[in-house]
Amino acid sequence: METRSIPTPSPGSAAFAPEPVRPAPHTPPRRLGARRRRPAVLAMAVALIAAGGLGGAVLYNSSGQRIAVIALARDVSMGQTLTADDLVVARIAGDPALRPLDARDLARIVGLRATTDLHRGSMLTKPDVTADPAVQPGQQLVGVAAKRSQLPATRLQPGLQVQIVYTPDAKADQSTTTRTPETLAAVVAAVGKADADGVQVVDVAVGPADGARLAVWVATGKFQVVLAPRAGTGGGS
Repeated sequence: METRSIPTPSPGSAAFAPEPVRPAPHTPPRRLGARRRRPAVLAMAVALIAAGGLGGAVLYNSSGQRIAVIALARDVSMGQTLTADDLVVARIAGDPALRPLDARDLARIVGLRATTDLHRGSMLTKPDVTADPAVQPGQQLVGVAAKRSQLPATRLQPGLQVQIVYTPDAKADQSTTTRTPETLAAVVAAVGKADADGVQVVDVAVGPADGARLAVWVATGKFQVVLAPRAGTGGGS
């Protein structure tokens, strides 16, 4: 048997003890499935974001699309002829439920008459205007100078149908109390402004055989302007 002797360190020398070996940190292995799923999740997120952005862009374009239409720059009375100063081009969001006149028809609309009262800021539609003249062929235009008491309280407008009632002095003509008063059917063509005395001139269109007779009534001042009954109101003609 071989015997080995281990040298004993001398008293003045330092003793070197070997360092303990530390174990390496444990790193868990990465799962292959998680590594494969991460690109798929990112791709799905990108696709969803892109789809949402595309949908928002489509919605913005559809709701933000605007068309040029004709609108009223100021109030226009029924029967009044439209001028270029009465109209303006406006841009609105397109809606199939709205049918305003296209701005490209602006030049054609100038010169037409309003079929109803038109208010500033409203859109102009086809039924709002007409090319029919206020005075029909064969009719005569008579200016009627009337006081406030000879006109209805309702403001007269071009296009309104009225009746001119002859009102002679009852003392001079006793028969007026027993017979139906004479009347003439007329259509308001234009309405002037009242003067300082409250007298207002109203142009009315009457039949070719009624112009002279109405002029006589106006000269005597014995007449009354009455609004004609509208169709369906049950009133007599």
